[in-house]
Amino acid sequence: MNVKSEAEWAERAGAFLKHKVKDADITYIELARRLRKHGIMETEASITNKLARGTFPATFFLACIAALELDGIAMKEILP
Repeated sequence: MNVKSEAEWAERAGAFLKHKVKDADITYIELARRLRKHGIMETEASITNKLARGTFPATFFLACIAALELDGIAMKEILP
């Protein structure tokens, strides 16, 4: 792992989630709906903002993984 800053970690995490949402072929509106099932209240705009700036709580990251029904995330997927 050759990440050198917190900003780079944020960039990688945001890019990872954007990629997984695109792979799932869903919109941020649909992601918001799925997150509500996991107790996370977000809007399309709040998701867009969080993913654009790359800074969000670990709880949001984990809830997105659950909402996208991702199993077995490997670090090499986040840090190519």
